[in-house]
Formats: sequence, structure tokens, C-alpha cells
Amino acid sequence: MKEGVMKVVFLLAACMSILAVALICIFLFANGVPAIHKIGITEFLFGQTWKPSNNIYGIFPMIIGSIYVTAGAVIIGVPMGILCAIFLARFCPDKLYKIVKPAVSLLAGIPSIVYGLFGYLFFNIFLEWSYTILGGALTLAIMILPLIMRTTEEALIAVPDLYREGSFGLGAGKLRTVFRIVLPSAIPGILAGVILAVGRIVGETAALL
Repeated sequence: MKEGVMKVVFLLAACMSILAVALICIFLFANGVPAIHKIGITEFLFGQTWKPSNNIYGIFPMIIGSIYVTAGAVIIGVPMGILCAIFLARFCPDKLYKIVKPAVSLLAGIPSIVYGLFGYLFFNIFLEWSYTILGGALTLAIMILPLIMRTTEEALIAVPDLYREGSFGLGAGKLRTVFRIVLPSAIPGILAGVILAVGRIVGETAALL
């Protein structure tokens, strides 16, 4: 009976989440479609200028900028996060792990506006890069690094020990076992973490402003 009750509770919670997302989409479309229809869908999507005070609404540069910055963050952050997770899961000494693990969890909980402020102070002011795609991409890469590290580490730990023992039994070393056996077996979990990370940074205005 307890399992049945909890099943209903979790089902209702999942349905509430879906309903909330649906209501947000309906609200956005209900208020946005009339304005887009008045402006013109072509002018809205492919216009080069954004001047609301002059009734000019072109978001094409914003779309391209978001794509460039997101792609740059993924290219920089994903390999670095995976390698760091491999080190933590299979090579990190216990004393160092006890220090690094809480620090990674703490970084994952920092609001995006804090990362944006750090990127502004470090890349724009300290390094004097002005406003560049690389600065934005590095800021977002730092933001998604803890999330990718956590999900990848969990995926690596979840791989059955029999895989590693079989590899060691065939004479493979630890490094070869990790990169040829353990890492490919953990790809589904790693991809899930990458998707979550990309979902966090797509349209991340707080960090990019």
C-alpha cells in the first residue's frame, strides 16, 4: 500500500512539472504570437537590428551569438569535465578526493549571475578582452564544468567492477582499462550529463549580459 501511495505521489509530481512547462509555453506563445505576426516572422527571425524603442525587432544576431557561445562552451567544457571526472573516479588519492569533491558540489550550486560577474571581472576587465565570444564561452564552460564532472563521475562509478576485473585479467593496465572499457560503458550517463549541461547554458542571459 505504501508503494502504491508513493507511486501516485511521484506521478502527480511529474504531471505537475509537465503542466508547469506547458503553461509557461502557452503563456509565452499567447503573448508573443500576436506581436510576431504584427512584425512579420521573417523580419523577426532574420532581422539584423534590435531597437525596441524604434519598433525594430530583429533577433538574428542574438540567435547566432547564442549558438556560437554555447558551441564554444561545450567544446571547451565537456572534454575538460570528462577528464576531471575520470581523475576523480579512478585516479584521485583519497585525501585529495575529500577536498575536491565538496568543492565541485559547491561550484554546482553557485547561481549563474555569480559566474557572469566573475567572467566580466576576469575576462573583460582583468584580461581586457572586451566583449568577445571566447570570454562568454569560457564563462559558460566554467559554469557547466561541475555538472559534467558530477554526472560523469557517477556514470563511471556505476560501471560494474566485473568489467575492470576482466580487463585486468586480460593483462590491460589501469589507464587502458579506464579509457577502453570503463569510459565507453559509461557513455549513456555521460551523454545525459552533457544534455543537462547544454540545457542549462542555452539562452543563459544572466551569465552573458
